[in-house]
Amino acid sequence: MTRKARTALRAEAAAPPAPVTGPQLSRLEVRHLATIRELVLDFSGGFTVFTGETGAGKSIIVDALGLLLGARSNTDLIRTGEEHLLVTGFWDEEAASRKVNAQGRSTARLDGEVVSVRELQDWSQDRLTIHWQHSAVSLLSPARQRALLDKQLPTELDAYALAHRAWLDARTRLETLRTSQRERARQLDLLHFQADEIAEVNPQIGEEEPLQADLSRLANLDSIAQGAAGSLNLITDGDENAVGFLAEAVRALNVGARYDPTTATLQAELRAALDSIQAVAGELRSVADANAPDPEELARVETRLGTLGKLRAKYGPTLEDVIEFHAQVAQELATLTRDEQDAGTLDHDVERLHAGMLLAGRALDAARTARAVPLASQLVAVIRELGMPHARLEFRLHPAPEPTAHGLSDVTLHFTANPGEELAPLADVASGGELSRVMLAISTVLGADTPAVVFDEVDAGIGGSAASAVAEQLRRLARTRQVFVVTHLAQIAARADQHYLVTKRVEDGRTVSDVARLDDAQRLDEIARMLSGNTSEAARSHARELLLQKSAGVSST
Repeated sequence: MTRKARTALRAEAAAPPAPVTGPQLSRLEVRHLATIRELVLDFSGGFTVFTGETGAGKSIIVDALGLLLGARSNTDLIRTGEEHLLVTGFWDEEAASRKVNAQGRSTARLDGEVVSVRELQDWSQDRLTIHWQHSAVSLLSPARQRALLDKQLPTELDAYALAHRAWLDARTRLETLRTSQRERARQLDLLHFQADEIAEVNPQIGEEEPLQADLSRLANLDSIAQGAAGSLNLITDGDENAVGFLAEAVRALNVGARYDPTTATLQAELRAALDSIQAVAGELRSVADANAPDPEELARVETRLGTLGKLRAKYGPTLEDVIEFHAQVAQELATLTRDEQDAGTLDHDVERLHAGMLLAGRALDAARTARAVPLASQLVAVIRELGMPHARLEFRLHPAPEPTAHGLSDVTLHFTANPGEELAPLADVASGGELSRVMLAISTVLGADTPAVVFDEVDAGIGGSAASAVAEQLRRLARTRQVFVVTHLAQIAARADQHYLVTKRVEDGRTVSDVARLDDAQRLDEIARMLSGNTSEAARSHARELLLQKSAGVSST
């Protein structure tokens, strides 16, 4: 590589990642978490560090933010003697909180509304990323390594994913048709039988109720006819009957009605009653004549009800259900029949879609290959600044045994930190400290996907010039994101825009952790302590130099 190319790569690596839009974390409130009794922190943008002596509780801040990200809750985090812990984060006008009680129950809220922990996690993951002490281990995953490269290729990746899904769907459908012909034939026979059985009966919604009424009437025709005949015998047909008695009564009033208006009125009323009874007698005679037993009609109604009942028992429980089932059967028949017809053309579709998927896969691999070299060079430029001057790194593509949802090839990171050594899979050769620095390089070159990013002791295992290089990378990342770092290195603390000190004390026999933002004088003393374990003038002088270098924008060696 030419010197001009190396200079260009270093400049590209030194440039801050593209900014991520979105609200930043403006406030954090913590109650009854571990050794924290009650804490309120107000944040601004840029680079923020948390320092303190070992065991002071620096990582408790990260634990609190982790709960807002949906991390698994643990009742051991609740301060001894308290019933619950509560963490609340504010992003401008938005708020998220998580409460965990002593029974292990967790309650999440967004802007005061109760939500699931998963919903809280989805919401927070768009705003905050945490690199835990051991999160660099995720780099060992081949899927994670592939994602680093594919993150740069959204167009090609989406095109392949669509082509792969279309091919896979068509192939699955064809395999289903080929491997289940016998089962499909059985299914077709069953569906045809069910459809024909229901269609032959042709049930109608609401027809059972009038049929039941007809059945009741037909089953009792003899009783109906006998009752009508008996009533006629009493009214008109008997030797002594009601019509005869009423007629005699009318005639008995003939004389009195000539001379007495009241009697005349009563006689008229008797005549009206006689007329009514005679009319009723006519209707009773019709009932008696019309309700002779009808065995054929009775059998027809009983058969119809029985047939409907069998349909309800098999496909019901109601006739509405039977009719709906018939519609479903018709739809399934149409689908299976269409599948039979499609089987002949689906072979061609699968071949065509497979060719399209291979074309998209090769385009994705070509884009990966083109992007892999400059991306690896950018990462190496940063990694070498982080105390590994001989580091080398490559993305390598290997043909996958068969096409996957992610492409035709597997992608792995190969790495070595030592001169003269062959590149080998990152998972096989990188130490914990090396992984942490590779992770930091990735974060600063590619950036986090969220407006705020937290590093929990990313500086573990490094010091000297490497520490200054890590500090510079974090400061660079903080140009476009809100960066929070828990650190034990003075070089990193000196680069920060805001500095918080975590301390612990004993109050009434209980340990209490406090977090306070340092002013300039306090910060000078803390960085001196981090450098030398004391605040002597020599330590303070060294600390002052680091802070001046931060103001001047230069790196310490």
